[in-house]
Amino acid sequence: MAASKGVITVVGRKKLCKAHAGDIPLPPITHIAWGDGGVLENGTPKATFGTEIALYNELLKKEITGHVYPEETTCRYTGYLDKGELTEKEISEMGLYDAEGDLIAYRTFRRKGKDEDIPLSFEMDEIF
Repeated sequence: MAASKGVITVVGRKKLCKAHAGDIPLPPITHIAWGDGGVLENGTPKATFGTEIALYNELLKKEITGHVYPEETTCRYTGYLDKGELTEKEISEMGLYDAEGDLIAYRTFRRKGKDEDIPLSFEMDEIF
């Protein structure tokens, strides 16, 4: 069985469990981060297991710029890389962080190159 390339982390699932029980308030997702450590040497995305607590090689973390609900049980978060950010980097992983600084969702993908003069928009779904 192949592992997923994107997952809600164990930390995120524990917080959901405790919030549903009424024991803690659920902190909102506030940040998105990008890194270049999400692939194996041959360029294949690394498998994700939910035990990740950080990106393998975080390059930049920014506040979420928005979110929408494309389906009843999905929240899609958006983050932008502006012109000049991560120039000439090959992005291959991203994560969603909550207001407490915990990695809540993590995703790996094939390398995406970033040119200096082109902004990029990234969307990441949290699916329940």
